[in-house]
Amino acid sequence: MAHTVRAVPWSAGSTAGLAEASEVATAALTLDTAEAAALIGHLSRPPAGRKWTALTTDGGVVMASMSAKDGNDAGLPAGHIDLLAVHPSARGRGRGRALVRAAEEWLAGQGARQVRFAGNTPCYAWPGIDVRYTAAACLAERLGYENYSLAWNMTADLGVDLSVEDDLERLARRGVTVRAAGDDRERVTAFVREHFNASWAWEAAHAAGVHYGERDGRVLGFAAWGARPAWFGPTGTAPDARGLGLGRVLLRRCLADQRAAGQAESQIGWVGPLRFYSRAVGARAERVFWLYRRDLA
Repeated sequence: MAHTVRAVPWSAGSTAGLAEASEVATAALTLDTAEAAALIGHLSRPPAGRKWTALTTDGGVVMASMSAKDGNDAGLPAGHIDLLAVHPSARGRGRGRALVRAAEEWLAGQGARQVRFAGNTPCYAWPGIDVRYTAAACLAERLGYENYSLAWNMTADLGVDLSVEDDLERLARRGVTVRAAGDDRERVTAFVREHFNASWAWEAAHAAGVHYGERDGRVLGFAAWGARPAWFGPTGTAPDARGLGLGRVLLRRCLADQRAAGQAESQIGWVGPLRFYSRAVGARAERVFWLYRRDLA
């Protein structure tokens, strides 16, 4: 049966489309139920200048976006399918296929020459398709998408000891103070932009919480949580401040905030250094994501 896919005329303050999409996502995204509605809102507030859309059919929603920094292997513009959800009661009737094709058509109209099921940093839901959302991976492959990369998260249980008192005293003896960012967050964001990249700076600016270390008025490192709802990251330390143990303290301070906010665990997103997180808080590698892409004709 053919399905009609219509554009949802969302604006920054719209609530009707958000409510409809949130209901579908909460029912469909069984690995992310608690934050499904927050993800819809998150993706609808991307960085300034990003082109994005939300498309729906009865019982389904897809969100897609363009990012100027992205390109395919030939340097041509790429678009992203950021979120795809079909209500369990509406599956098996071609809605997922219709939504993906409609997203591709919209992205092609924006100039995309490649479409990816991959995180459009800095405002994204997942690095790719969680391998346990098997139906979504099967759909992507059936529609001609190539599995081209792999990413993973680590899970930190927040019931463990997250104390940092001894570490704070040790850092203080070396002239380092650790703070929670408040009105001075822009100073931390400027540090992130200078030492890392603009994507991380955007996440630091929009995170639910940020902690940082400084010495003699100079920021040495930072950690953020809630930039992507319910996840930890990004985090980084200036090259000349590494080896102080500051990263471990900042990580634990953020995880303690997440615990205070009612979370039982935290996802450390799109992880690089497995050993650091395993040693610092006993985190384990758990969620695995496949990244897909397809060139448009």
